[in-house]
Amino acid sequence: MRAIVLLCLLHAFGGDTQYAWDGPITTTTTQADPIKSDVCLEDQASCGCCLIQTQIKRMEQFFNMTTEAMNKELTETKMALDSMRASRSAFSVALTNDKMFNCYGPFTDDKLIVYKDVFINLGGGYNMQTGVFTVPRSGVYSLSVTIYATANSGKMATCANLQVNDRVIAMLLEQNGQDAEDSASAVVALQLKAGDQVAVNLLKGCFICDNNSHYNTFTGFLLYATDSLGKM
Repeated sequence: MRAIVLLCLLHAFGGDTQYAWDGPITTTTTQADPIKSDVCLEDQASCGCCLIQTQIKRMEQFFNMTTEAMNKELTETKMALDSMRASRSAFSVALTNDKMFNCYGPFTDDKLIVYKDVFINLGGGYNMQTGVFTVPRSGVYSLSVTIYATANSGKMATCANLQVNDRVIAMLLEQNGQDAEDSASAVVALQLKAGDQVAVNLLKGCFICDNNSHYNTFTGFLLYATDSLGKM
């Protein structure tokens, strides 16, 4: 091994004298023989320095390929994370945050409930002016609604439905007339498409009551995203 290293050093610093395994070859011109100008080219199988250089080049190529592959994976991962962050969607709202206890309804026709107190609206899908949640991205969503009403005396009813694009998904109803309070809740998981509109509809003749205790709530969040065909 020492002899090989020495030969390599002599080859690097030997000036016009070129060395091969069959002895020194002295050249008198500045143009070296292209065949014998490099020890490595003359006998690659036996030249240790050439083998080392070859392995170094292979390692460099492998390192560059690995680095390129890692950078590609990193870029794809960042894009996936950015997509996940962009698609995050969650909202939770209540009827009001007033200190005074007030009721909403009854009305002569069905009327969408507009929840004014927003706990969270991640992604901006809920519109507090209309009470409608517009689905930002196709996927499976968890939706829950709770309604509540109270009266000092007499019969009463609280009733509403959870709807998607005017299609009733779940009915909420209590009308027992045995006490001064009525309430109902519904929790569902639905596969929704981007652009679907979700809302709570107060049925005619019914009403809900609330204050900053937040008895009436409407909540939804994305469980996982899918494509337009419902595939993850």
